[in-house]
Amino acid sequence: MELKKGKAIIFSAPSGAGKTTIVRHLLSIPSLRLSFSVSATSRPKRGKEEDGKDYYFLSASDFQTRVKNGDFLEWEEVYKEQYYGTLKSEIERIWQSGYNVIFDVDVVGGLNLKKIFGENALAIFVQPPSIEVLNFRLRNRSTETAEKIAMRIEKAAHEMQFAPQFDFILINDQLEEALKQAEAKVSEFVQS
Repeated sequence: MELKKGKAIIFSAPSGAGKTTIVRHLLSIPSLRLSFSVSATSRPKRGKEEDGKDYYFLSASDFQTRVKNGDFLEWEEVYKEQYYGTLKSEIERIWQSGYNVIFDVDVVGGLNLKKIFGENALAIFVQPPSIEVLNFRLRNRSTETAEKIAMRIEKAAHEMQFAPQFDFILINDQLEEALKQAEAKVSEFVQS
């Protein structure tokens, strides 16, 4: 499938850095004309997540079948048997509707998308002030076991090494300031 070209805004960060909060804020600003790219995943639903809104939830075998069929723009196995990816049909749907696509993806996915979209992409890395703060945020979410949090912290330390490969590093220390910076960067990009 040849994609019609539009603009892509990519937010990546270690889990718990605040990227989802920032993306939700940006989606609430009509002048930016943003539409969220719903990723596909093989992981189980968490809490009140909804299929087609938070993720397209697929079984691991369905995910692999769609990979073989060439349905994904990019995908990866983030944790054992837990796949995440961007469906080509999702991007086409957003661009056809006249919106800019915004992504909330992990670091590897973000860098892959940056390569795919080239100059049509703005890739922003949301960085927590420190690993300690990130650990605190993840524990306060109360959505995962201590073992899962430890896995995420280990992965976060690794992911933060990739920050310089993004177009902009947004340090999320004070949320209101981070929201203002994100809004300014995205506004400038979509109007260029």
